[in-house]
Amino acid sequence: MELKASRRPQALPFDIEVLAASIADVQRASGEIPWHVGGKTDPWDHVESAIGLTIGGYFKEARHAFEWLKRNQLDDGSWYSAYIEGTPVDLTREANMSSYIAVGLFHYYLVTKDRAFLSHMWPSVAAGIDFALSLQAPGGEIYWAKSPQGDVDPMALLTGSSSVFMSVKCALAIAALLGKEKPAWQRSLSRLGTAVRTRPDHFNGEKARYSMDWFYPVLTGAVMGRGALTRMMQSWNTFVVPGLGVRCVCDEPWVTMAETSELALALAAMNYGKLAETLLTWIKDNTHDDGTYWCGVTFPKGEIWPEEKITWTNAAVMMAADAVYNLTPASHLFNHTFWERHATRRSQPAYPRDGHHKEVSLRGMEEAPAEA
Repeated sequence: MELKASRRPQALPFDIEVLAASIADVQRASGEIPWHVGGKTDPWDHVESAIGLTIGGYFKEARHAFEWLKRNQLDDGSWYSAYIEGTPVDLTREANMSSYIAVGLFHYYLVTKDRAFLSHMWPSVAAGIDFALSLQAPGGEIYWAKSPQGDVDPMALLTGSSSVFMSVKCALAIAALLGKEKPAWQRSLSRLGTAVRTRPDHFNGEKARYSMDWFYPVLTGAVMGRGALTRMMQSWNTFVVPGLGVRCVCDEPWVTMAETSELALALAAMNYGKLAETLLTWIKDNTHDDGTYWCGVTFPKGEIWPEEKITWTNAAVMMAADAVYNLTPASHLFNHTFWERHATRRSQPAYPRDGHHKEVSLRGMEEAPAEA
């Protein structure tokens, strides 16, 4: 599943070095990467920031981030939901936060081909995936967390379950590279994908106001092909503000750089590269004086909020830029065709061969009917 490096375009509209350096500057000596200077750390966004470090070529710092996870992993394979300067401040243990390490490490491997580090980190990956899948419901969805008291909260989140889907895919790819057999993971992945695609009533419907619930099933490859295109068209006008970006929630006048970047990443995953690039052009100048990206901005007032410089926002921008401009050998990490061609075992139907994933214009997407 290795990819060849691509040449960087000469006129890249994003300063990858500045963004990677900004993450490295916030990283603590322990390897922990908080949201911002003086802020909290959560394991998912910690991994997202480590991916940004890898894209920027900060391999030592990325390894340091993964080692922090290894040292702080709990006996059941999970991590606490939040830390401040290494001290746990939220003892909830979330499924998606405990499995995302697999995505970060597989990304790191695709860029560096460092199989030894992959092998070194394998026990943490396996334990994190086992914890997440221990929360799988009878219907295939993933219950979101265990409480500080150790009780399972029987509620499933569509975004979280979709993230776990991507994590299990990457964990299976790592297992194949290391000669490990994980048939139970494959069965769980299949059940999880079916739940995400066909059982919307199994998930907390109150979260549908968040744009992530809209595009994450596509971003992570749980929904592909014609289903992905239909899903994108159904809520495009609900969340996308032309010329500005993507709303975090549908009922607030606030677009965020992370959601805009992640939607661009999802579109690139579908092979809608030109449309993804268009979204990135909307936000390319939304930066602080030091070149790092705003977290979000209101409209029409144009107020930057919050004012903190967020590590994982910059990482999300870098990931989208990589997917669109092919900056690293991991630029296709989320690409649906990549997974269909190279996954060890296929758990999804093949793309329809009727042109439904060809390039389209932004105008075409905006005016597409709800039913395809």
